Amino acid sequence: MTRAPQTLSGFFLVLAVASAGFAARHAAATWQPAPASAAAQPQVTFNRDIAPMVFRNCAPCHHPGEAGPFPLLTYSDVKSHGRQIAFVTSKHIMPPWLPDRGELKFADELRLSEEEISTMQTWVDQGEIEGNPSDLPPQPAFTAGWQLGKPDVIIRAEKPYLLPASGSDSYWNFVFRTPVHRSRWLKAIEIRPGDKRLVHHANVLVDREESGRRLEKEPGAGFGGMELIIESEAFDPDSHFLFWKPGSPPYVEPDGMALRLDKNTDLVLNTHFQSSGKPELIQPTLGLYFTDKPATMHPMLLQLDNDRKLDIPPGEKNFLVSDDFTLPVDASVLAIYPHAHYLGKDLLALATLPDGTKKTLIHIGSWDLNWQAVYRYQEPVDLPAGTTISMRFTYDNSADNIRNPNQPPKRVLAGNRASDEMAHLWLQVLPRESADATLDPRLQIQEALSLHHIQNDPEDFEAHYNLAALLQLKGEMSGAVLQFSEAVRIRPEDSTANNALGAVLLASGRLDGAIVHLNTALKGRPDYFDAHYNLGNALAAQGDFPGALLHFRAAVRLNPQDAMAEANLGSALAETGNLKEARLHFERALQIDPKNELARENLEQLNRDSHDHPN
Repeated sequence: MTRAPQTLSGFFLVLAVASAGFAARHAAATWQPAPASAAAQPQVTFNRDIAPMVFRNCAPCHHPGEAGPFPLLTYSDVKSHGRQIAFVTSKHIMPPWLPDRGELKFADELRLSEEEISTMQTWVDQGEIEGNPSDLPPQPAFTAGWQLGKPDVIIRAEKPYLLPASGSDSYWNFVFRTPVHRSRWLKAIEIRPGDKRLVHHANVLVDREESGRRLEKEPGAGFGGMELIIESEAFDPDSHFLFWKPGSPPYVEPDGMALRLDKNTDLVLNTHFQSSGKPELIQPTLGLYFTDKPATMHPMLLQLDNDRKLDIPPGEKNFLVSDDFTLPVDASVLAIYPHAHYLGKDLLALATLPDGTKKTLIHIGSWDLNWQAVYRYQEPVDLPAGTTISMRFTYDNSADNIRNPNQPPKRVLAGNRASDEMAHLWLQVLPRESADATLDPRLQIQEALSLHHIQNDPEDFEAHYNLAALLQLKGEMSGAVLQFSEAVRIRPEDSTANNALGAVLLASGRLDGAIVHLNTALKGRPDYFDAHYNLGNALAAQGDFPGALLHFRAAVRLNPQDAMAEANLGSALAETGNLKEARLHFERALQIDPKNELARENLEQLNRDSHDHPN
């Protein structure tokens, strides 16, 4: 079970109202000439000095079809908002780029230099002169529709979501059934989430077990929820940030890092909306772009968190939450995504190398949830084994925090609501391949990470489950039983954990215990293929072939393309004397998989018996 991770037009509109008031107050005063120092400054013009920075930093969001509440493409556009632009740039509110300057550079940094900010203010002070037309650079061209061109496949949410007219935050998850009939490689997913004015951010999660469907009240309707955990019954560490926010271009994976998309894999779009004041129907689409170049490099997401320590008293201005994780292998950090809610104040991530050298991976000295983003490094950050990655997040739960959702402040704990808090840091890392071909560095990271999360929180269900799955993969069955048992203790009715524990107990020969847990799994999910299949095997191992027959029939009904289910059904039928039907299922298993040895051997046995004992 893998951990999931995860512009605001309303915020800029609020600033527009505030700055308009600011401008009106100044307009009411008697005009005074600019000070001598200002008058002595060189003339700043829109065409020569302002247009280049606006076209580069503002226009990507502020053009028709994007989230900016007004366009910034012409002199008249910018002049009508000049004083407002000068104000929000001087306060570093716009452009919306949170990370402080540091040694490590991010790709596509969207920030103005202090000189540029000063130039914008001077232009406003000097009367917003247009300048020589020949100085004007070409207006930026923006692609209408799909930014990467026509997708190979376009999928649309089956049913729209009705966004309420009011409310601070709405989270909705759209489950997309992908029309893929064989394994394909994705180089990009372009997200079109609907009316961009209403969407704060969105991210795609890959659901290989179709677990999101079980949360829908009706097929295709989607489901609510801010934070998601997508279930997986196999170790599948390939992880990518599939993140969207207004103004962000779709990301194309480099050659060798495509994402595998299999048959019966769903894509879940986790979307954060903000209401417009009237009900709105939202029905997003995804564009899928394939490549014939399979993945040769396999990144994974590494998550630090310490939500258990989030218990922030009212009035506390500097509440610190920290976490530290030591890399067991060499790895390169490709991207980083820090996350807190409205009390977040100062977010810092550090890497301390084995020799004591420190690198600041990211520092956001003035956090703003409204502008959260995934930040990709311009160059991979290489970290040797033994490097400690540290998270240091500071929170402000005082009345002085203008973003505090509680006025007056109240105690805040960890949770998924916007009024709760989180302390999460995700890093996309690419482990360096080991010289020992038998060692998978991804497994080493995941095992160390699971142990780390259990140490932080012994009640962490996902960490126990992940560790158990890794131990099972390594053949350490007693350890797997122990960790799956802990997962079931934490969530006694969880079907996935009960099935996994039952399967490990079955493999260990502990049939009675296996049957108990497999029955519990089916009580919660009567259509659970794996649990039916495993329970059929457990009952057959006890000699209860009529009981096994019932569950193998259910397994074949649920997944008629599974050759082993067909072969085992044939075996159970043969054991109960129904040789004619048994033959049909052995033949069916071989049609699905001509190399299925169980079906072939049993069919040959039936043929020999028929020859030796003809009717």
